[in-house]
This record gives sequence, C-alpha cells and structure tokens, in this order.
Amino acid sequence: MKATNPISVSEVGSLWQTYQEKTLIMRFLEYFIEKADDPQARNILGGLWQELDFYVTEMEQIFSEQGMVKPVGFTSEDVNVNAPKLYDNNFDLLFIRTLKQVSMGLYTLSMNMAYNKRIMSVYEGLTTVTQKIYKLTTCYLINKGVLSPPPKVTMPTKTEFIQSKKYMEGFKITGDKRALNDLEVGIIHHNLESNNIGMQLITGFAQCAQNKEAKKYFVKGKELAKKQVKVMEDILRKADVHLSATSGGTVTTSTVPPFSDKLMMHCIYILNGFSIVGAGSGAFFSLRNDLAAKTIMLAKDVYFYAQEGIEIKIKNGWFEEPPQMEDRAQIIKNGN
Repeated sequence: MKATNPISVSEVGSLWQTYQEKTLIMRFLEYFIEKADDPQARNILGGLWQELDFYVTEMEQIFSEQGMVKPVGFTSEDVNVNAPKLYDNNFDLLFIRTLKQVSMGLYTLSMNMAYNKRIMSVYEGLTTVTQKIYKLTTCYLINKGVLSPPPKVTMPTKTEFIQSKKYMEGFKITGDKRALNDLEVGIIHHNLESNNIGMQLITGFAQCAQNKEAKKYFVKGKELAKKQVKVMEDILRKADVHLSATSGGTVTTSTVPPFSDKLMMHCIYILNGFSIVGAGSGAFFSLRNDLAAKTIMLAKDVYFYAQEGIEIKIKNGWFEEPPQMEDRAQIIKNGN
C-alpha cells in the first residue's frame, strides 16, 4: 500500500539518522538510570528516556506507514545495565548534557530539510525536549559544583567598530597580539569543556572495549582529546585568561563493558562529527587568524581520526547502511 503522504528523500535520511541517535541515547540512559544514586538525577534521566521513547515509537509508526523498513539502531543487546559502575556520580548528566548539544544541532539541520508537516512536528517536539533537558542538566551540574561556567568579564560600556585589519593578526613575531574577544573565549571554553568530558568518556570506553582494534582506537582518541585541551589551555594562558573547565567526572577501575563495541564506536562517530562542525564554526567566528588556523588544524586531526573509526566500524559489521537512492545505471544494466 502506498503512503498517502509520502516523505521526501531528505526526510527519510534525517529520520534514519535521528533513529540511530535516539536509540543510542536510550541505551546510555538505561544504564545511567540503573546506576544513578541521586534521585534528582535519576528523575531527569528517566524523564528523558520516556520522552525519547515516545518519539522513537512515533518514528517507527512513520517508517511502517511509509513502507520503509525499520532501522536496527541500538537495542537491549547493546547495553548491560548489570555491569558495574564505569563512571562516578555526575558524569551521567555531564555526558547527557553534551549529547543534548549535539541533538540541538542535528534537529536544526533536520528541520531545515523537512517539508512534511508530521516530520516537522517530530523535530519541533524533540527540540523542545532537548532544550528542556539541557537547561535541567546545566542547572543541576552548576548547583552541584561540577560544571564550571565561563569566566566573568567586565561589561562593555560603549560600542566600537574595528578600524583596521590588524585586528585579525595573530601571527606576530614581535609586539603583543590583541586581547581575545569575548566570543573567542566562549568558543575556547566550549572546546575545553567538550574535550574534557570526551576524554573521560573515551577513557572508560578504552577500559572495557572487547575488540582490540576498538580499544586501540579509543586510546588514540583519548590522546587526541588531551592534545586539544593542551592547545586551548595554552592559548588562554598566554592571553592571561583564567579558565577552570570541569574534568568531566571520574572513571572507575571497572573493565566490565556496559555497552557493546558497536555502540561505543558509533557514539564516538557522532561526537567526531559534532567536533568537526563545531570547529568550522569556531574557526569562522574567531577573528584572530592564529586561533582560526589552530582550530582548523585540530579539526583536521579529528577528521582523519573519524575516518579511521568509520573503517573499523565497516570492517566489523557495525555500520548500518543509510537508505540510498536507486542505482539507475545498475537497473538499466540489469534490464538488458
């Protein structure tokens, strides 16, 4: 039976991607809910699971109505809620907050490619959920003293316009570089925060990965995150900016895997994409050319690291193939 209101190719692709991400987050939530000690944190995690479950069911109904096969995504086989605690308290909400940052970007992109009213409603609803959870997790973590906000700054009292292209000069052999502007400090703070949390996440993954290639890949990712943190901290230190970003929680000594290697590899795949997109934005809005250049160089490292991860996923049969257009050349060839 043909769908009465067929969705477009961009909507098929974005729904497929969203289903992958949502089922992945739900598996993390199931483990974190089981291990949560604080009732408030458990309520936030449980509330998010229920809301995501509603939208996952909604997407499955759309797949069925459109005559589209339901993606595999991530299932109960990808999580072991009985595994010992891999991360200490507060990391769960630190990580979920990071995933909500990723989700906000993905929903904006998906909404921009949506033409069907029902699909737009899905992304409108998911955006509302994500913004609510982002606010709840941020307030919770600040109140607990485990999330460090960006530094305070003297408020501007007058408006000014850039008078010379020297404003962009960062590569100077002699003389002082201009002070970092507030937007640049904000970008660096976000980069530091994300990489600190990512470093703890991937350390846990490295401890419990069963596949040797995946374990080696996670160790490499940990070192890459440490490099990014060092570069950003050096920039701030030279600019006399004091910034204390959260460590991202603590990893326990457990080596029992709560998640499948497939799930952990896909999680890093998503975070790599988020990092590359963020680096592009950071490079563009950093008006000092040395900052833009360093950001681009770091993004290059992440890109090649991400490509290596994709190859590992494919080699081990962990990369579910996205829906694709008809191969007209092959159809014509087979018709002869």
